[in-house]
Amino acid sequence: MSQVLNFDIARLIDERRVTAFNIGLVVLSFLVILFDGYDLTAIAFAVPYILKEWGLTGGAALGPVFSASLFGVLFGSPLFGYVGDRFGRKIAIIASCLIFGIFTLAMVKATSLTDLMYMRALAGVGLGGLMPNLIALNGEYAPRRFRATMIILMFCGVTFGGALPGAVAVWLVPSFGWRALFYVGGSFPIVMAVCVALWMPESVKYLALREQTRAKAAKILLRLMPDLSIGPDTKLSIGGEADYKNFLPKLLFSDGLALITPLLWLCFAINLMGYYFLVSWMPTLMTGQKILSLGDAAIATSLIQLGGTLGGLVLCRPMDSRGFAPLAIFAVAAVPCVAAIGFAAISSPMALLVVAFLVGFCLLGLQFGLNAASAMIYPTAFRSSGSGWAFGVGRFGSIVGPIFGGFLIHMQISLQTLFLIAAIPFAVGAVA
Repeated sequence: MSQVLNFDIARLIDERRVTAFNIGLVVLSFLVILFDGYDLTAIAFAVPYILKEWGLTGGAALGPVFSASLFGVLFGSPLFGYVGDRFGRKIAIIASCLIFGIFTLAMVKATSLTDLMYMRALAGVGLGGLMPNLIALNGEYAPRRFRATMIILMFCGVTFGGALPGAVAVWLVPSFGWRALFYVGGSFPIVMAVCVALWMPESVKYLALREQTRAKAAKILLRLMPDLSIGPDTKLSIGGEADYKNFLPKLLFSDGLALITPLLWLCFAINLMGYYFLVSWMPTLMTGQKILSLGDAAIATSLIQLGGTLGGLVLCRPMDSRGFAPLAIFAVAAVPCVAAIGFAAISSPMALLVVAFLVGFCLLGLQFGLNAASAMIYPTAFRSSGSGWAFGVGRFGSIVGPIFGGFLIHMQISLQTLFLIAAIPFAVGAVA
């Protein structure tokens, strides 16, 4: 074994093949991020039962309930992005899981829409912390030629999580009530916090940036390369990246990022606005107008998630080999797909299910690509913060989407007109 005096961790990771270590990290991250997708569709399926139990009517008043967790994400993403860059990705993920789980469980005690709104906002703070830190952690362990692939595979957990409330709504809610959705959604993040504490590694690139955590970095490197010899005089580096002791938002616009960061934020905001509007309102809208039964609405929402999973998988290798160009193709394709929803709804339930799948393929597949892009753009020292700010700013769009949708529905415009309006932002996104 040779003594290594100057050790470039970034080069080691970039040139390695994908190993069981990477696969294990992706699988564990997949299970943690399930609850991102679960949260939004859980409230969408709970609302019809809540309205019936509490004797309420739907409309614009439900918009803030749908958007409350997104409002929490708006603050949680940059906050825990900073925590991840300052104190470590792992501790930020554990804290985020616990916050999200505790306040999701608290929703079972809600007796009004206001209670639900506050609990979802607080749960959203924890939810917001998961995404940037999981993206950063997986990006920092993935070989360069598979970086987008590993992040997108991890984020497929979102679509699987989004499909779970449909199954809970069909199998458990009729027997145990709408609160079953939140018992399930709150318990598992707490379990996953324990799993993360036991088995998830800290980012070796993050550890190598700081002299006080150098020994931990060396220990993880030996897990990656057991035949490597690291002595007390070995210098660890990550491709010349600097450690910014105090993160400032202006760093997101430095070193060639002055145009890239605003464009990334715009793409996040537009895509999340459209996606969250659709997933928040489709079950209530389609069941309220007797277009779909509750069971068929669950299938339609699940098809959006399934289509998104396939779209993300299709994007993996093209992004690794061609950069961000494939994202523009998905953004262009989203425009006619979203516009077709209203026409499919009045045509037949089967046509609507097909369009729902195509919408998920374009919109959610595009979002997976944007998530990966946020990890590929920023350096290690503020990668969690970079992704966190992208998610945080993007949440302005996701908050506006359900609220604006509520006002459109309250105006009682036709389904065709409603979804034609919903398609307009994606044309802007394609240009961005």
